[in-house]
Amino acid sequence: MRLNARAANQMRPVTLEPNIAKHAEGSCLVKFGDTHVFVSASLQEGTPAFLKGSGKGWVTAEYGMLPRSTGERMRREAATGRQSGRTLEIQRLVGRSLRAITDLSALGERQIVIDCDVLQADGGTRTASVTGGFIALHQCIAFMKKTGMVSKPVLKDHVAAVSCGILKGEALLDLDYSEDSVAEVDANFVLTGAGGLVEIQGTAEGAPFTDEQLTALLHLARKGVAELIELQKKITG
Repeated sequence: MRLNARAANQMRPVTLEPNIAKHAEGSCLVKFGDTHVFVSASLQEGTPAFLKGSGKGWVTAEYGMLPRSTGERMRREAATGRQSGRTLEIQRLVGRSLRAITDLSALGERQIVIDCDVLQADGGTRTASVTGGFIALHQCIAFMKKTGMVSKPVLKDHVAAVSCGILKGEALLDLDYSEDSVAEVDANFVLTGAGGLVEIQGTAEGAPFTDEQLTALLHLARKGVAELIELQKKITG
């Protein structure tokens, strides 16, 4: 039995609370059950050097976990002097996911930085970051339209992400930490509102998994992402 008697194809309770930061051009507090992530979008003039003079903008992300977001205190990565491989992987995932649905040429030579700060972790922090990141990005684009910075449509679609896995031979949607930490297969799916696949991350712990199991996980992911995008649409209109 899953916690809270969840069905195999049932998400944890999800909330997306926009406009929680006074100074950011976009922000969202996203909760997937007991995983809570604060996401903000910051607009900056100029782009990375490789885009200078191209007329195109950029969307990137940074990710971090607060020291007591987990059961025991973690050292701040700033105190160690370097980011972990996991942190780099997640922030690149978030950036790629949001760029997939953004018309970078419509931004002009500006950069939007999506900051994802994990307040509390219970599995699925990266998928929550992508899902909440879209809300923060959408708000930032709305600010740019309101102030006349952009005139053409910038966002091409919605995007959201969810984790799935196989535990004791059963495919499950939206794993919490108690499930993720012992799952035979752990996977993360990023999909657009139109159903396009942006990214699939899948790993077996022990025995390899089959095509049929991957198909079952993708089926669950499509259901979960569809629910997340409906929540996004209620907020963004």
